[in-house]
Amino acid sequence: MELKDKLVASYVAFENRVEIDSDVHEIRSKALQSFEKLGFPTKKLEAWKYTSLNSVLKQDYSLFPNKEVSIELADVKKYFIHDIDSYKIIFIDGTYSSFLSETSHDKLDVCLMSSALTKPKYKAVIENYFNKIATQDNLTSLNTAFASEGAYIHIPKNTEVEKPIQIINFTTGSEAATLLQPRNLIVVEENSHVQIIERHQSLTSNPVLTNAVTEIYADKRAFVDYYKIQNDDNNASLVDNSYIEQKSNSIVSVHTFSFGGNITRNNLNFYQRGEYIDSILKGITIIEGKQHVDHHTLVHHIEPNCESHQDYKGIYDERSTGVFNGKVVVEKEAQKTNAYQKNNNVLVSDKATINAKPQLEIFADDVKCSHGCTIGQLDDDALFYMQQRGIPKKEGKALLMYAFANTVLESVKIPEVKQRITKLIAKKLGVDIGFDL
Repeated sequence: MELKDKLVASYVAFENRVEIDSDVHEIRSKALQSFEKLGFPTKKLEAWKYTSLNSVLKQDYSLFPNKEVSIELADVKKYFIHDIDSYKIIFIDGTYSSFLSETSHDKLDVCLMSSALTKPKYKAVIENYFNKIATQDNLTSLNTAFASEGAYIHIPKNTEVEKPIQIINFTTGSEAATLLQPRNLIVVEENSHVQIIERHQSLTSNPVLTNAVTEIYADKRAFVDYYKIQNDDNNASLVDNSYIEQKSNSIVSVHTFSFGGNITRNNLNFYQRGEYIDSILKGITIIEGKQHVDHHTLVHHIEPNCESHQDYKGIYDERSTGVFNGKVVVEKEAQKTNAYQKNNNVLVSDKATINAKPQLEIFADDVKCSHGCTIGQLDDDALFYMQQRGIPKKEGKALLMYAFANTVLESVKIPEVKQRITKLIAKKLGVDIGFDL
């Protein structure tokens, strides 16, 4: 049985696991109908022209892992940003781990989506925000149809969250192959600040496919600083669908670090619904072997006097492939928009490839918009210069690549995250950069 048919057929079993007498279940049912009609995306779709899921869809995935698996902190501590005190929301094979998590705080409303979708206490927030900005395309519809678990984070007005929040999804390999569909909802009200670190981590060589959806709402003068660390096992694939809606004077920054995994697809969508908004999208990709990373970004400028900044750097070795499709839409009413988009790539191997498609759709006449894309190799003259001064070729190449990616690292606001990413880059490049970490 093909995976699509298996999913549709299993929906009745899913209904037996959740509360069906609710408005949310009607949303789920409509989403299932959408997925049944659309199916999985193929390369016939323009947005998926360079990314094929055929290889990962052939697995016989367990849709509802039943085995309860406990893991020890010592076994997974290295995947946390453990140098800092933080709140932690941890899932093991899609199930919340109270043992590894730490969420208690008087000012925060942090719970599980399974609770938020069913308990009257959260009804108003769910009605106002759940599934309101998530575009019901192929995979988002699939996630919505089976939405049941994930992180629910509600930051009340005038709250500065004193510690970062880490959301980590672990997969143990208790099943021969596992499909996970976490659903996160993050609502940050007026004048509130929060920093969030997200990671999907497989602890097994068994195939894993994660189809995640996250909705983020930043109200007036809210600040959201979000970090996605993607450094998974080579048999793990991830489709990450993130939707962000911003109100006036808000700032949302999303950094995406893609270093591992089989196939990684990041769909990042920003909608600016107010004036004086700043949207920041930055990323570093360093991959090798036959790994594939696809960044699809959208910034929709709807109202005037707003800015967006995109800066993505890619380093591709061996037979790895990359995709960058960045789209900026400026509506007629969005005068005085400043939108910048930059995508720079280095092909370390002549067998590596990158497909880049920066797009601007501008309907306003008083704007500053620019986009640029470069694809090249390391500067031989700079490398020769370093060798002449006693720096071995391997270390010289690593330093040049680190310098190339450093413009993205400079904007990381959590020092411990910057240190972790620096170490990951050094490991990916196979050298000890020698920085004081």
